[in-house]
Amino acid sequence: MAKRQIFLMSSSAVHGYEYLQHAKSDITSFFRRNNVSRVLFIPYALTDYNGYTEKVGGVLQRWGFACDGIHTFPDPVAAVRNAQAIYIGGGNTFLLLKTLYENRLVDPIRERVLQNAVPYVGSSAGTNVATRSIQTTNDMPIVYPPSFDALNLVPFNINPHYQDPPVDGTHKGETREQRINQFHELNGAPVLGLREGTTLVIDGEEARLVGSFKSRLFQKNKTPTEYEPGSDVSFLLNTNEQ
Repeated sequence: MAKRQIFLMSSSAVHGYEYLQHAKSDITSFFRRNNVSRVLFIPYALTDYNGYTEKVGGVLQRWGFACDGIHTFPDPVAAVRNAQAIYIGGGNTFLLLKTLYENRLVDPIRERVLQNAVPYVGSSAGTNVATRSIQTTNDMPIVYPPSFDALNLVPFNINPHYQDPPVDGTHKGETREQRINQFHELNGAPVLGLREGTTLVIDGEEARLVGSFKSRLFQKNKTPTEYEPGSDVSFLLNTNEQ
């Protein structure tokens, strides 16, 4: 099997940076390492496909990569099958997954990434759908996808935009950690909490964290573990938890 090449960002916007700038060096090296010159962008997590594609494509073009929105192709499945690289942006995870199912793209994307090593970039919702399921998204269920099962490019879940509870805060609702613990009351899949500005990069059977902040790993019936940027978390690719 070809070596999967996956780049999963917590977010495309980070405080103190222009759009995508926090990940510029990592994204450009990821594409160049994989000989990518043109990117297929999937804007389904928002409703303004043209505007979203122009926003992302404008950045990529300044970095030397052409970008096409999948909505501009008459056959989205053929567009995926011919893509040099696939980039799914953030927005609403439920809307994104529903639209992927409606366009019959779940299996073709999985096949291209896992069997043909087509590079995959995800941000926020695009990161959520790369995992086993969207059950650890932060988004509101504004539409109903046919399943919570996602692309399953990695055998665990991710919580993008992971936040720690504020010190001396007055909010008494559940923390992000409590919500993930509630997920683990009924599910066994590990959940990697990616703080904003953090990315998981996968090269075949190797996975490492890059960025500016630590990530927090939640495993059922275990104390959460913090991982520094640069940490090797390849063991997550071999998880068999249900």
